[in-house]
Amino acid sequence: MKLIPVSLILISFLFTTCTLPPPSEISEKDYIEAWKKFYPSKALAQGMHDAIYNYEDRSYESIAEWLEVNQKLLGRLPDEGDPASSPERINARLLKVQIQKELHLWDQEMPQFLSSEMYANLIDRAFDQVLKAEFLTAMDKADLICQRMESIQALCMSGIKFLEEVTKEEVLKSVETLEKNKAFFEKELSEKLKKEGLTPACYDFENQTKLTASSIQRLIDYLRETLLTNDDPSNSILGRNEYARRLTQYLDMSTSPEELAELALQEIEQTRKLIGEVSLEYVKDTYSGSTDTDNLEEAIKIAFADMEKDAPSNGEEYLQFWQDLSASAVQFIEENNIATLPKYQTLRIMPAPESAGPSARVGWVDSAPPFDPNPVTTLYLPNIPDDFPEEEKKDFWSSFNKPFNRMIVIHELFPGHYMQIKISRETAHPIRLLFPYGPYFEGWATFTERVALDAGWEKDRPLTFLAHLRKRLENANRAYTSVQVHCNAWDQEKVMEFSTETSLLAPQFAKSLWGRLMRSPMQMTSYFYGGVQFTDLLKKEKDRLGEKFNLQNFMDTIMKIGPIPIEEFYTIFRKTIPN
Repeated sequence: MKLIPVSLILISFLFTTCTLPPPSEISEKDYIEAWKKFYPSKALAQGMHDAIYNYEDRSYESIAEWLEVNQKLLGRLPDEGDPASSPERINARLLKVQIQKELHLWDQEMPQFLSSEMYANLIDRAFDQVLKAEFLTAMDKADLICQRMESIQALCMSGIKFLEEVTKEEVLKSVETLEKNKAFFEKELSEKLKKEGLTPACYDFENQTKLTASSIQRLIDYLRETLLTNDDPSNSILGRNEYARRLTQYLDMSTSPEELAELALQEIEQTRKLIGEVSLEYVKDTYSGSTDTDNLEEAIKIAFADMEKDAPSNGEEYLQFWQDLSASAVQFIEENNIATLPKYQTLRIMPAPESAGPSARVGWVDSAPPFDPNPVTTLYLPNIPDDFPEEEKKDFWSSFNKPFNRMIVIHELFPGHYMQIKISRETAHPIRLLFPYGPYFEGWATFTERVALDAGWEKDRPLTFLAHLRKRLENANRAYTSVQVHCNAWDQEKVMEFSTETSLLAPQFAKSLWGRLMRSPMQMTSYFYGGVQFTDLLKKEKDRLGEKFNLQNFMDTIMKIGPIPIEEFYTIFRKTIPN
């Protein structure tokens, strides 16, 4: 079945439903307000607490209005090519990429027609947002409970009206989610509200609850009876053309998949050679007289084995190690004038909960939302339960060995993710917080590893530098395999083989790579490509300024300006620090 683009189907609604300013008057502020209205759950996740009073509307009218806002504002944005790199032009550049994504999503990919999961997930999250909101009063929650039921009923109606082509696999997954929510309204909601001391404010609450459960059941019936006939397996492989389109949009420059793969492969080959040289030097210094080898591959095995032996044995030891490591990194950054530390720390470090599923095995930084009034960031450390088999635990902790962590603390905390996000969230440009330049974040964190090591971080521990090189190899491997999977049909077995044998990935990281390549193929390129861009920027600024170059000013400027396209910094630095 051929689907007609939404912009054509819905044009008749625009003149009766659009409540925004005339297109000629739409500003950045208006766009943010329209974005909040269309994506209230995303806005709430960004710390905009007032967004909780709305919920997603996926009706014809709502989608039409959103498309109209994007189309009209896109036509008003300034052209590329202005060399001034003014704040307004940079923000417009970020906004243009965001608008192009939205237009392609709702007018070409059309999840309203093709994704039952979109509806199921919105229904699944509707009540959690209200019940878990600590900033709401009991009265607010009572009102919102009734509003959310109306929103769920409307989402079910939209799903039945719009959904046309969905894979069998996605239908089954959506039905499972929806049945869980139907049971929640039928059997659990009333009791849950009683336990929390909440009395719903809506008229005839029991009837509304039944009506909501009935709406969900009608959507389930529609999915089963009408859409559970498509036997085509879901395919997350993008293909070369779509991958190229997304890459150009993500990088906001015309880099082809082939160019990216070639750069990444060069980095893999060069870094692997450097790993061999460093390993050989380490082995000769460490085992002088007892181990005599000039074989690079053998030296790498010995050095990596030593690295993996220097590992924590349990979560408690790992947590204490990280707390001490964090304090050491802060002291090093300050003593070496690498960057200006924030006056007040808002960081906590704790083991990842087992409820996080696969994420608990790799850990993550849960950064404070940019508009949250209580900006606490949590570093969730990789974790594995004590009752797991001994061999599995040993393999796990060897992947997160101490040399690796001595390097990754720079990436994750100081002056990497935590410090950069904490500083940039104070920017006066909300566009940069809501629609940041993608390669900036991981590119910055990767780049800071090199900066700290060049300044002498862990200079007496060669295995820390070796861990950094191994991470550089992993970053290039992420970009290279992202292209190979989506453009050249590499399967999971081929990715695993190349990643472990050529790119020397640690077992724990190799296991999680395939899933990430499927979920976030563009983000997987940012570690390598963003890091290369920042490294080139540093080199050229040092060459340009010579003795006038100041690392602390360089680092502070990048963090304060925030996540903009990295190439813009060339003009910014030339304007602020002339030769």
